[in-house]
Amino acid sequence: MCGRYSLAGPDPSVLRERFALGERVAVRRRFNVAPGDDVVAVTTDREGNPRGDVLRWGLVPHWTDDPRTGFKMINARAETLAERPAYREAFAGRRCLVLADGFYEWERRPGGPKQAWWITRADGEPFAFAGLWATWRGGEPEAEPLRTCTIVTTRANAAIGHIHDRMPVILPRDAEAAWLDHATPAGALHELLAPLDPAATGMRAVGSAVNDARYDGPACLDSAPDPPGTLF
Repeated sequence: MCGRYSLAGPDPSVLRERFALGERVAVRRRFNVAPGDDVVAVTTDREGNPRGDVLRWGLVPHWTDDPRTGFKMINARAETLAERPAYREAFAGRRCLVLADGFYEWERRPGGPKQAWWITRADGEPFAFAGLWATWRGGEPEAEPLRTCTIVTTRANAAIGHIHDRMPVILPRDAEAAWLDHATPAGALHELLAPLDPAATGMRAVGSAVNDARYDGPACLDSAPDPPGTLF
């Protein structure tokens, strides 16, 4: 799964140049993005043109009565996107890019606390998770829409398989346009939902600051302290 991630690069102009964000989307450093937060994304308009957007993390299908449903839908399994009622409509026509530069996963360790890892591209570049988005109005056509998203997950690659059996889909740069394109066939879309190449994966153990979803400061990226008894 993907339950926390980062967009911590210090220069927003890098993201504006890399993705079709435009100037209306505010970009700020995020060290610990959590479910329910507003996130920076790229969606498409009715004509299929990419546009910068801000979405709430946790997909709320248009037909649900309770927007709190979104907290159960922060991730969508790649294998069942076309089957599950919550995701199949969005998969067919409302795909998005969720911008990030790393995500966190926690490794279970016998006899001790879980160890948090910050997982990135090996080159340190920002990237896009494959995402789906939806609009919810609670049955009121004139209501202000709630725009939400989910992050697609797939099986873990060999680099992080010892930590967790799932990972978010990090799209190759040359696959982002196809993921957004309304005309891309479903079969081709499924082919894009593969794990990141292990050789392109970077990872670093980090300290406990990230464990608190309310904390969103740079200490989230501090390296984990060496265990007692480590020799230098």
